[in-house]
Amino acid sequence: MVLEDSECSVFELDITEDDVETAFGLVHCTMMGVPKGNRPTILTFHDIGLNHKSCFESFFNHKDMHEIMQHFAVCHVDAPGQQEGASTLSTEYTYPSMDQLSETLPMVLQHFGLKSVIGMAVGAGANILTRFALKHPDIVDGLVLINLSVHAEGFMERAAQKITSWTHALPDGVISHLFGKEEIQNNHELIATFHHLITNNINQSNLQQFVKSYKRYHQCNLYL
Repeated sequence: MVLEDSECSVFELDITEDDVETAFGLVHCTMMGVPKGNRPTILTFHDIGLNHKSCFESFFNHKDMHEIMQHFAVCHVDAPGQQEGASTLSTEYTYPSMDQLSETLPMVLQHFGLKSVIGMAVGAGANILTRFALKHPDIVDGLVLINLSVHAEGFMERAAQKITSWTHALPDGVISHLFGKEEIQNNHELIATFHHLITNNINQSNLQQFVKSYKRYHQCNLYL
């Protein structure tokens, strides 16, 4: 990938994509840049209905991030089966819980030889990175978390989600998770863009398993 910084000079990023073997299946990872010295690597994890491209690509490609990208490598992690072009997961595969997904991350760091990270995550990814940081505070230098939910859902929330699942297709349910009512009602172009990404860029069978895993996490509260 070629980026242009604020002074109009051009620099290239080395990009490596690997399927990392973990105790809970293969995890697709994308390393942008080369880890430098003792600097931490930025570690990202996306929300349900997204992958690293739809969640973070625009952010890291923005010109204001070019200076940071020259000094820090970024390791993007896609939850199992959520990367673009992913094959349908085997019927014998049990999708990992939020806690188990957090346990795949030490194996990712070991694979790329990363000794410390700064986590950046949204929604389900924020939940996963929080669990990871609680277990491995010695290698997490910081966290940037958006839309983190750490408490169990109440009865009414679960009932509302159940009714929604009866009346809405999977992409519509994910849209309701990603955006507020006002945005859904007023920003039709944005919603249409993400609806297209969710429907066409994510394997729907795999997405359904990730969504179910995220919904199940309320059975085991995450206490901070």
